[in-house]
Amino acid sequence: MGFIEEALMQKWQVTFVDDHGDQSVEQFTCKQQPSLEEAAQMIRAKLLPIAAKLDLNDLEGRTDEPTVKNLKNQNSIQILDITPVS
Repeated sequence: MGFIEEALMQKWQVTFVDDHGDQSVEQFTCKQQPSLEEAAQMIRAKLLPIAAKLDLNDLEGRTDEPTVKNLKNQNSIQILDITPVS
C-alpha cells in the first residue's frame, strides 16, 4: 500500500459486547465506514482467527449479514457501534 493510499485510510472504532458480556472496543483501518457485516468479519478475524477461516456457505445467500448472526448466535458477540476515530 502506497503513502497516498495510507493517507486516505481512516481508523474506525467498533464497540461490541464480547463473549463474556463485557463491552469491548477494537480499532480497524478502512477507506470508508465498514458495514455491520464487514465489522463483524473484522471482529471475527481478530478474536476468533480459526473460526474466521470457516466457510459460512450454509448461511451466505440465505440470510442477510451471516457473520453478524453467526457471531451473535454462536459466540454471544454483538456489535453496538461503529464510529470514526478522530
